[in-house]
Amino acid sequence: MKIDWNSKYTTISAYAVIVFCICTLIMLVIVKFASVTAVAAKFLKAIAPIIWGFAIAYLLNPIMVRLEALFKKLIEKKAPHPKLCRTLAVVCSVVIGLGAISALVAIIVPQVLESVQTIFENVPLYMQNIYTWTNSMLENYPDVAAYVNEQYDTIRTTVFNAINNIVPNLTQWASKLKDGAVGVIGGVGNFAIGFIVSVYFLTDKEKFLAQGRKLVTALFPLRTSAHVLDICNKTNRSVMNFLSGKILDSLIIGCICFIAMKIMGLEYALLISTIVGVTNIIPFFGPIIGAVPSALLLLISEPRQTIPFIIMVLLLQQFDGNILGPHILGDSTGLSAFWVMFAIFVGGSMFGFGGMVLGVPLFAVIYELIKDAVESILKSRGLAHETTSYYNSGEYIPDDGKDKKQKTENSVFTDLIKKLKK
Repeated sequence: MKIDWNSKYTTISAYAVIVFCICTLIMLVIVKFASVTAVAAKFLKAIAPIIWGFAIAYLLNPIMVRLEALFKKLIEKKAPHPKLCRTLAVVCSVVIGLGAISALVAIIVPQVLESVQTIFENVPLYMQNIYTWTNSMLENYPDVAAYVNEQYDTIRTTVFNAINNIVPNLTQWASKLKDGAVGVIGGVGNFAIGFIVSVYFLTDKEKFLAQGRKLVTALFPLRTSAHVLDICNKTNRSVMNFLSGKILDSLIIGCICFIAMKIMGLEYALLISTIVGVTNIIPFFGPIIGAVPSALLLLISEPRQTIPFIIMVLLLQQFDGNILGPHILGDSTGLSAFWVMFAIFVGGSMFGFGGMVLGVPLFAVIYELIKDAVESILKSRGLAHETTSYYNSGEYIPDDGKDKKQKTENSVFTDLIKKLKK
C-alpha cells in the first residue's frame, strides 16, 4: 500500500508521532538523568583527542593562513603548488605551536615552581612577620590580641602540615620539568594526540567546512540554513578576533610587567608576571584578579615592595586599557561594561576560566542577533528602530558613555504612553 504523504491527515499523524517521540526522549533523559550524564561523560572522554585537535587547529589556523600566503609568494612564481604550500604551512604552524608550548614549560614553569617552593620554605618567616605586625596593631586591644594569638597557633599548625606535604612534590615536579619539557608534553595523551588530529583539520579544513555547510543546507530550509551559516560566521569572527587579540595583548602585558619588576628590583618577578599575563586574558576583571594575589604575596614577603608594585600595575593597566588594548583589539565585542560583566559572571559560573574568557565574544554574538531581530520586528511594524527614539521626552541621550547636550523632545516611548492613555 502506497502512503499518500501529501494527505492532510497523514501529515498530521506524522507530526504527532514525531512530537510523541521527542516527548518520550525528553522524559527518558529526565528520569534517567544520571545514566545519561554518565554516557555523555564517557562519550566526551572518548572524543577528547578530537576536541583537543579542533581547539589546537582553531588556534593555529591564523598562523597557517599567513604562512601559506607567504609560501605561495615564494614557491608559486612559475607554477601553482597548492598542496606543497599547504603541507609546508601546516608543518611549520604545528612546529611553532609545539615550540611555544615546550619553551613555556621548559623555561617559565620550573622557575615559577621554584618561586612557589621558595615562598613555602619562607612561610615560617612570613607567619612571624604577620604575628609581629598583628600584635603591634592590637597592642591597645589586649582581649582581641589574645583571641588572635589563640587562632594563630591553630592556623600555623595547619599551614605547616600542608607545606610539609606540598614541598616535596614541588621539588619533584620542578626536577621533571627541567629534565625534559617535551617528554612531559608527550605524556599528556589526549593533548599529544590532539596535535596529530589538528594536522588533519588544518590540511582539509575547506573540505570539513564544505561538509558542514552541506549538512546544514540539507537539514534546514534554504532561508534557515543561510541564517544558521551566517550565525556561525559571526561567531567565528568574534571569537577568533577576540582570542587572537587578547592573547597577544596579554603576552605583551606579561613581558612588560616582568621587565618593569626586574628594573624596580621586585621579588618573584617571573611568577607575578605570569599571573598578571594569564589573568589579563579575562576581560574587565582580569587585571584585578591577577594584581590582588600578587600584591598580597609581596605584602607578606616584602612589605616595602607592595606599594611600588601596586603603582606599577595601575600604570600598566592604564596603558593596556587606553593604548595597547584598543590598538590591538579595537571594539571587537561592541558590548558595554555592564554586558561584559554579565557575560563574565554567567560564563565563569557555568564553565570556569574558559567561560570567563569565551563568554564575552560568544555573548557579543548573541547580543548582536537579538538586536538585529528586535530591529527587524520594529521595522516590519513601521516603528523607529534606533534606541535613542525610545528615551522619554526631556532625557539626555548617552553617546558612548557620555551625555550629549541635547534632550529628546519627542520619542516613540512618549507617543505610545499618550496612545495608551487615550
